[in-house]
Amino acid sequence: MPRLFTGLEIPGEIALALSLKRGGMPGSRWIDPENYHITLNFIGDVETRTAREIADSLGDVRGHEPIPICLEHLDAFGGDKPRSIFARVQPNEELNELKGALDAAIWRAGVQPEKRKYVPHVTLARLRGASSLMVADYLEGNANVAPLRFLAKRFVLFSSKPSMGGGPYALEQVYELDDYAEDEEDLVDDLAEWGWR
Repeated sequence: MPRLFTGLEIPGEIALALSLKRGGMPGSRWIDPENYHITLNFIGDVETRTAREIADSLGDVRGHEPIPICLEHLDAFGGDKPRSIFARVQPNEELNELKGALDAAIWRAGVQPEKRKYVPHVTLARLRGASSLMVADYLEGNANVAPLRFLAKRFVLFSSKPSMGGGPYALEQVYELDDYAEDEEDLVDDLAEWGWR
């Protein structure tokens, strides 16, 4: 029974920059950079037949151009009982629209989408036994990152082992976003519109 989720891959140069923040946090299990990703939809444990139906339904998602992604700063989930350190993704309408379309595709395959508020992020470390003070100290020296930007040109259906939070993840299916920018001038104009230099 596979455990599935959809997500965006992190380019190697961005993963390398994020990996420089590893260390200096007792009680942490740092995620390997090759397993960094932005989760779009957590699907969970499903039967093999349902997994195939989900993969097919995701293939029907059309009309979404590549998505500009900007990682802003580091933060932590869990408040007084911190459970992870992550890089926050700057929300944007293109990302939210793709997530909504994938939610609908998963629902059409017979699986209820997750109802938690969506906070796009890249998990860098899982925490166990770390105090909120330790996390605050870590973030004080490490929260700031130069804006890390890339253009996500595809989304992926991943699987993981239930007991292995943090990877390794298997790439089950790749879905290309629509062809983009007929020429380089279009790309430059759109990147400027998104606030990129």
